[in-house]
Amino acid sequence: MASTPTPLKHTHMLSAVLHNSYHRKKVSLNGKWAFVVDPYETGYRNHRLGIPHDEMPLEDRSRYYTFFQNRKPEHAADMVEYNFEEAATIMVPGDWNHQSPEWLYYEGGAWYRRAFSWNITKGRRVFIRFEAVNYECHVYLNGSKVGSHLGGFDPFNVEVTEAIRGGDNLLNVYVNNRREEEHVPNKRTDWWNYGGITRDVYIMETPEVFIDNYQLQLDPHNSGMVKGNLRLSSALAGVEVSLSIDELDWSYQALSDAEGTIEFTTELPNVDLWDPKNPKLYEVCFKALQDTIVDKIGFRTIAVKGEDILLNGEPIFLRGVSCHEEIPSGMRRAHSVEDASFILSSAMELGCNFLRLAHYPHNEHMVRLADEHGMLLWEEIPVYWGIQYENPETLRQAEQQLSSMVHRDKNRASVIIWSLANETPVNDQRNDFLRKLKHQVLSIDTTRLISAALDRDELDYSDTVKRQVRISDPMAAEMDIVSCNEYLGWYSGTPDQMEDGVEWFLPNQKPFIVSEFGADALAGKHGERMERWTEEFQDYVFEQQLKMLEQIPSLRGIAPWVLFDFRTPRRTLPGIQDGWNRKGLISNEGKRKLAFKTLKSYFSEKILQYESRTLKSGLQ
Repeated sequence: MASTPTPLKHTHMLSAVLHNSYHRKKVSLNGKWAFVVDPYETGYRNHRLGIPHDEMPLEDRSRYYTFFQNRKPEHAADMVEYNFEEAATIMVPGDWNHQSPEWLYYEGGAWYRRAFSWNITKGRRVFIRFEAVNYECHVYLNGSKVGSHLGGFDPFNVEVTEAIRGGDNLLNVYVNNRREEEHVPNKRTDWWNYGGITRDVYIMETPEVFIDNYQLQLDPHNSGMVKGNLRLSSALAGVEVSLSIDELDWSYQALSDAEGTIEFTTELPNVDLWDPKNPKLYEVCFKALQDTIVDKIGFRTIAVKGEDILLNGEPIFLRGVSCHEEIPSGMRRAHSVEDASFILSSAMELGCNFLRLAHYPHNEHMVRLADEHGMLLWEEIPVYWGIQYENPETLRQAEQQLSSMVHRDKNRASVIIWSLANETPVNDQRNDFLRKLKHQVLSIDTTRLISAALDRDELDYSDTVKRQVRISDPMAAEMDIVSCNEYLGWYSGTPDQMEDGVEWFLPNQKPFIVSEFGADALAGKHGERMERWTEEFQDYVFEQQLKMLEQIPSLRGIAPWVLFDFRTPRRTLPGIQDGWNRKGLISNEGKRKLAFKTLKSYFSEKILQYESRTLKSGLQ
């Protein structure tokens, strides 16, 4: 197996984070790019020698080359073994797996190239923004390296102010989606490893000093107050910073400190609170020097009190479902606003007010649409299964991905839960790993709830004891919400065995969410309700699960697995799975399975139950 070039690993040339890029003016680089698959990493041939190309003897430069130099033969006798002009093309954004049958299972390196023109504006800084590239990425502009990144689901920027030219430019991007043990996630996942530039790419200009980051949220302890902070791209003291909401006739001004930041708590009167029935967003204007950003922000509180989850002080039940960022009918990674709308509308049809975005940060389009439509969200990073908890590099990657997700979405009213992990084994190293991640979240945002999809312990039936389910994970005590994945009736026993009841042993005085349950069913396959892989069996599992879960006093939400069937190489049963996880309530062809109707009916009952509870509370 080819080794990874020395210059590629542990090289992170990241510039200012620009967390607020969604509403900035930008020039799209989406579209057709030249594409060269490079499984043997031929494009880095001269790097194997460890000698910069411009320091090599002239006679060697034609023999040892790198693809990002974009060389062309100057004479008939010259040998250059690549040609982007004649290469295949690929659409960006988009995974390479679905764009050609020969790339379906490909894991390894590939080169992208895009030509573009640019007009230089004096006194402006220029950045190229990648919303996601899976997994390892190295960026070259006009033959010079300008940045690199590790992580398949988080955005990053590279500053190209010095490298960009007026007129024609050539952008090369090396991408490698090979799974590695030290990565987050590592080699063991249960979804498709979509490779490539999977989300939008664009160019942005900013002033020399710009607003790099900000947060504006209601004070969790006093909904009549708003807490805010803002950071400039440079450590400049005495810069006047202003925030305003014209609709509320509200404004705030302050001077930056020596670090170029401001932090404040002040009144925000007459706010119309955001909630699923009233997803009110306000246009908030941020100004500093020559930079202005306008964002749409909703204001609400989220808290726990005993076993209740309180949204704006009122108890709420999270009627949810889990979902992947995938368009099943196209067998591809979702990437557009339209894709996000398709997934979101399917959950709304089910009656959801809550989506668990599994198992990695989804596209910002989804989070922004959830803000507009009143969908509550659980967001997660891919700390999943066999993570190397003892490896400092693995922790660094997890912290980077978590920090990026929290910074990107900390102003989104829809996001109520940050999840640290999914189905991770209990041991001291893992516990310490998760505690460091929790500390990372709290260093950025203290206005949301923290959880993780924990495992559980099960004791089988005996003649005298019901099946028992316990959450003995010590991290449960450190979470705001206790959550677990369980598959009673599918991986654990059969649904008829749940008739006699199940005893749950949960931490006291904490709300409980079942973050996964479900069963596989091939859409259109029918039979008796005890025949596996049929819609009837899946529906029976849901009926029994919902009856069982209703007996848990602290249950405050569910997110069954999963909204759509999704692609995964782990699932190989011929004629049934064929490379698909069939636990979807909706098939890859869009068919609603029987369990879809059962869950929708349950959610309708929950709506009535909680509306009645809220009404009684108001009358009292």
